[in-house]
Amino acid sequence: MTYKWYFVRCQSGREKRIRDNALHRMKIAGVTEVIPQVLVPYELVTDMKRGKKRTVEKKLYPGYLMVQADLEDNEDPQIIKARTTLRGIEGLRDFLGSRGEPTALSEQEVTAILSRMTDSETRPQVTIGLSSGDMVKINSGPFDGFDGAVEDVNAEKGTVRVIVTIFGRPTPVDLKYWEVEAV
Repeated sequence: MTYKWYFVRCQSGREKRIRDNALHRMKIAGVTEVIPQVLVPYELVTDMKRGKKRTVEKKLYPGYLMVQADLEDNEDPQIIKARTTLRGIEGLRDFLGSRGEPTALSEQEVTAILSRMTDSETRPQVTIGLSSGDMVKINSGPFDGFDGAVEDVNAEKGTVRVIVTIFGRPTPVDLKYWEVEAV
């Protein structure tokens, strides 16, 4: 069997539930050798909410699932059964491709998506949510209580350069992104 990866449209916001349902239905139908894996492509993102740092899963492709399948032989009864089972799952649409025929992803695309998923697990992406010119309030450190304007955002390091007025003079201050909050 030659497995390839495909995108399948699904109802947005319910990807995990639909994936779990698809895996369960594939197991009951006995076609797990045709479709062994169903994934929700995501990456881990670190952000701030209500002053607390948290890591959440962010879907890379909302409204889509990645399916690993062997769909080469359209006459094989197991493949027909697998595709029929997939189409019967509530919230699941059809394969991404022209005229409903599945179009396989290239090896480079699959490698890029899977490596992005595994890289984010070891080192979550940082979402700062600030841009140059935004007004912020510093809520920790020696400048606690000061207000300033964001001059630069470095997402790689998770730092923000804020221009703070001290004794009437603008002074740049480098801070971690969780030490400031938008005003």
